[in-house]
Amino acid sequence: MQKNLSVPRKTDRIPITMLPLLIRAALLTAVAATAQPPLDFAYFRARVEPILLKKRPALARCVTCHEHGTPPLQPISPVATSWTEEQSRKNFDVWKLFVARGAPDKSKMLLHPLAKAAGGDKFHGGGRHWQSKDDPEWQTLAAWVRGATIKSGAVVRVLQSNAAGDNIHVIDPATNRVVAMIDGIEVPHGLVISPDGTRIYVTNEARRTLDIVDARTWQVGKRIPLSGRPNNVAVSNDGRRAYVGIREAPGAVDIIDIDSMTNVKSVKVKGEIHNVYVTPDGKFAVAGSIAASTISVIDTTSNELAWELTLSAGIRPMAFTKNPDGSTKDIIVQLSNYHGLAVVDFATRKETRRVELPGLPGHEAELEGLQGSPSHGLAITPDGKMLWATSKHYETVVALALPDLRVLKVVPVGSHPDWLTIPPDGKSLYVAVAGDDATVVVDIASMKVVKRINVGAVPKRVTSGLLRID
Repeated sequence: MQKNLSVPRKTDRIPITMLPLLIRAALLTAVAATAQPPLDFAYFRARVEPILLKKRPALARCVTCHEHGTPPLQPISPVATSWTEEQSRKNFDVWKLFVARGAPDKSKMLLHPLAKAAGGDKFHGGGRHWQSKDDPEWQTLAAWVRGATIKSGAVVRVLQSNAAGDNIHVIDPATNRVVAMIDGIEVPHGLVISPDGTRIYVTNEARRTLDIVDARTWQVGKRIPLSGRPNNVAVSNDGRRAYVGIREAPGAVDIIDIDSMTNVKSVKVKGEIHNVYVTPDGKFAVAGSIAASTISVIDTTSNELAWELTLSAGIRPMAFTKNPDGSTKDIIVQLSNYHGLAVVDFATRKETRRVELPGLPGHEAELEGLQGSPSHGLAITPDGKMLWATSKHYETVVALALPDLRVLKVVPVGSHPDWLTIPPDGKSLYVAVAGDDATVVVDIASMKVVKRINVGAVPKRVTSGLLRID
């Protein structure tokens, strides 16, 4: 039997003259789809998955719901801190289906947890994670959708700890924007970047540990028990040891072997330790005690106490000047209840002078909440020509010329300025302004405030340096 073949109606027929145009349009559509950069697995694992694991106040973690929800995430062990690579690849294969390559504003993964007022979906069963698209997490996801990759090399970052919180803000000094967060370290006190830029060492007061943070993922990979409640931390120039000040009587400096990730020695010193540093030449670790008003100097070769010096008041932040051969010339010391600086000659082990910081005309000195430290924060420019110091009395930072310590400029920055850092290029000073919950940026050339960055609760310790992200 002959089949009844349907013949297209005239209106269904495509004019032969239109075929080239339709083919061209189809090709352009296909090219447009493939023109967007591919989604990078390494970036997903290093930057996106930590967001899916993050615990936010009053909200469940993404992984808690999505282990049995849609889109699914691989189940994770209660004692694990991340997925295996095999699990991560399964997560990647699923979650990449919920984004529109190159278009964050059209990607469900970014819109579903976003606040409605910021353009998010009407409802998200896991709550609203981001109140605006300026949130660092949203920006991280947006970068992935646009094709960001984990690049080789190093980037400069400023790290701002929050003394009354459980996080550290990561700031890009090129844009002065918060680009990431380090979470889960309650009352982070001291922090320092390893010389090779692969790790960040943070003293955790709540757990009495030194927490080792991976610079690629911003996650804590190891917690090393300490002999007591810690304050500041320093790292040797070769990166093999960390020196942690113990702020509990009778006082000690714990020495951490980085290769084995163990606490190998506790050097007994005079008084509980507030701050600890490694001298620029790497030969000594220098610790200061508020209670004992004593500077303790440890030989980093033998890791034994080399000498001590007691001053007239508690030892606060310190900075170090260098001789032409790179050896330590002076220790510049801030003291309890003194609005200024003391200078200690490193070779003779004697105090040589004091310099009182100037006030601010028309302003009365702030006396509340100083915690015995009217001046608390020092930084020397990379060229060694200028010293910056904080004044809590007058809510300023003061620039002084080196070596004569002549006052150059007084710059108002805000309530209770605390620690200072200057990134390697020497262009900007970053000030932890504890009373305003902000990090303030001062342009060193013009000596003017150029940016105020909102951070966490009572920001104090701040540091900067090169981080490896490959």
